[in-house]
Amino acid sequence: MRVKKLPLAAVALLAGLSLTACGGGSDDNTGGGSDGSAGGGSSSAATGQASVGGASEGGGSATGGAQAAGNSGDSANASSGSGSGSGSSADADGPEGSGGGRITAGACKTENLAFDTAHGMGEGTLVVSMRNTSGDACSLKGFPGIDILSDEAGAPLSAERSDMTAPAVNLKSGDTTRFTLHYPPSKSGNSGVFINAVDVTPPNETHTQHLSVGFSVEAGADKPGLLVVDPVGAGKQ
Repeated sequence: MRVKKLPLAAVALLAGLSLTACGGGSDDNTGGGSDGSAGGGSSSAATGQASVGGASEGGGSATGGAQAAGNSGDSANASSGSGSGSGSSADADGPEGSGGGRITAGACKTENLAFDTAHGMGEGTLVVSMRNTSGDACSLKGFPGIDILSDEAGAPLSAERSDMTAPAVNLKSGDTTRFTLHYPPSKSGNSGVFINAVDVTPPNETHTQHLSVGFSVEAGADKPGLLVVDPVGAGKQ
């Protein structure tokens, strides 16, 4: 009987050892699985966090870019607004006129000129001055018309034009310009003709200004080339 029991005991021992080995394997597998699952879960969580972080950082960058673009747009709009304001200011100011900041009224009118006469530096010259009293700038260019009048003569005598070039003269309000009449002065005493007035017509005008004067011309002053007028603004002013 002992001989038969020994194998049974050995079988029982082997069976126990086999069960223990299976239990250890199961525990190891379970632990491994658990550890693996835990590790996998942690890895997935880490990956998820990384993904979320990346998305968050990417979103932040995109948002920041949009805000930067918005700020740039605002700056551009502000600059544009500033430029528009400057342009409006410049348009409001406007350029200065040719009359020194005042309106140029065109050709000077006889009624807007104050006339005066004086004897020139040389013998046989009469200087006629014209001052702008209009309040606005005006211009003159050309030769004036001038007739000399005498109570001793039956008709006025008109002056010829010199060969001088007529300059353009711009007169601001209060400015004065002049022209010169050349005549043959009387040198023979009582044989001359006394001139008591001149009629002056400014260039490009039809209205005449009558001026009282007093000088004597040589008899025969009506001969060509003896009574000559220079253009307005020519010579020393």
